[in-house]
Amino acid sequence: MNELLTSIRRTPYQSFTAFLVLFFTLFLSLALFTSLSFLYGILGYVETRPQVTVYFQTKTPESEIFRTRDQLVASGKILSIKYISQADAFNIYKNLNKDNPLLLEMVSADILPPSLEIYAKKPIYLPEIAEFLKKQPAVDEVQFQKDIFDRLITLTSILRKVTIVFFAYLITMSIIVLTTTTLFKIALKKEEIELLRLLGATNFYIRKPFLLEGLFMGFTASVVSFLILAGILFYLSPFLGAYLRGTPPLILDLNWTQLTVWPINPTFLAITFGLSSLFGMGIAAAASFLATNKYLKV
Repeated sequence: MNELLTSIRRTPYQSFTAFLVLFFTLFLSLALFTSLSFLYGILGYVETRPQVTVYFQTKTPESEIFRTRDQLVASGKILSIKYISQADAFNIYKNLNKDNPLLLEMVSADILPPSLEIYAKKPIYLPEIAEFLKKQPAVDEVQFQKDIFDRLITLTSILRKVTIVFFAYLITMSIIVLTTTTLFKIALKKEEIELLRLLGATNFYIRKPFLLEGLFMGFTASVVSFLILAGILFYLSPFLGAYLRGTPPLILDLNWTQLTVWPINPTFLAITFGLSSLFGMGIAAAASFLATNKYLKV
């Protein structure tokens, strides 16, 4: 550690530049990751809102409707499903038209169709569910909000592509700047490195101090950026709580696991810090390796 601190003190401007580059890279990455986690959590909630509503023929027995419902549930693609009988439909109709007695006199429960309101776990399941229902003999009409479905799929696709491009740009620019900064530091120690090579030092021995310094800088920058972002997150917590009031917990689906993004929980913060540390140390180590590798090949 003493050698590491001595090396940093010997090249303070280059070290400070490297720290700033890593800090801003990690802070922007953390801010983007946290924002996207919230956005994906909200999007995941919104994605379950489009529904398929299926209306059955008025004379359809409840047993047949329940059979169709059970088949849908057994598929594993249904988030929730609600049966609305003719009596329920008439009560809904009466509430909607309670200020118009003439309309109430014209309609009875017998002419209103029973129906199922179906919410899928993922919007990609909606077309498949709609097609299945259309093939059922007792079905009279299937309503599927395809326009909302198409917009959600487009939004999700664009968001993922923009995220990949932004992170790729951020990583590339950070490595280029850090590699250049490390090359300056190597140039200042050129005579020392040449002496070590004459004494028979291996490439790993020469490269090791730069790699350790890069890892130290990456970890330090990740700690500082995480603490600042966590402070901002807790400061905004009351506002977020008021804004998201009434919504269920926001879940980030990572395929292999699910993380609760809101309300804020220690697991999400711990994983965020871990990813930030690995990201920062990885960038710094890669830049140090590239810089020393370029010099040692000369």
